[in-house]
Amino acid sequence: MAWLVALALAGATGAASPSQELGTSRTAPVDRADDRIGAIFSGGLSGTHYCSASIIDSPRGNMIVTAAHCLSGDDGDKVFVPGYRDGTAPHGVWQITQTVEDPAWTSSADPDVDVAFALVAPLGGRSLQQTLGANRLAVDEGFDHVVTITGYPGATDLPITCSDLVNQFSSTQMRIDCTGYSDGTSGSPWLIPGQAGPSHDEGEVIGVIGGFETGGYTDDVSYSSYFGDRVGDLYRAAVADDAKR
Repeated sequence: MAWLVALALAGATGAASPSQELGTSRTAPVDRADDRIGAIFSGGLSGTHYCSASIIDSPRGNMIVTAAHCLSGDDGDKVFVPGYRDGTAPHGVWQITQTVEDPAWTSSADPDVDVAFALVAPLGGRSLQQTLGANRLAVDEGFDHVVTITGYPGATDLPITCSDLVNQFSSTQMRIDCTGYSDGTSGSPWLIPGQAGPSHDEGEVIGVIGGFETGGYTDDVSYSSYFGDRVGDLYRAAVADDAKR
């Protein structure tokens, strides 16, 4: 039975716009939902953005989810910039302080657990979730969905978004055919609509670009590890680590 990690504020909608053609990407709008998705930089805002991530609901409100291959190695110079656009950080630059990955990823880069939760330091006395809200984590949701994926191609400073049907690639991998998801979009959340929340734009994350071929060798086909019990366990481990800080 599917279960939902649901602890606090609303997230991003996973429904396709009536005017948006399935499978075709476009520049993401400036709105509250997409502001919860951001770019990961190495070397601060003056450095290079190379992956994408999104705020995930958690008790202390300082957690993001992305692909594990995005955060392998030292966390010291990595930051998360939600709502990044045209070289600006409208909601601040958040220092990544800790990464939680599945042991099967850290030992052998198992593509079935190419998922990571990362903790960020509060900024200005507020948590990330207090500032922008959060998406919710959903696991064991199956494969029969239309998802919306928003992320940051490394060659541009604008996010793109696309909606399409999920295809079951294997029992542990999902596939989607959306145009233009080049390097930099790894870690982009796969969102489906959630239950109505305070802001009425709540979404549930059922995947992130990653997994098979670290997310796909071509720009128009992307993959995600299936979010099952192992991802749920990983989330709980990240919550426990956050409680110790």
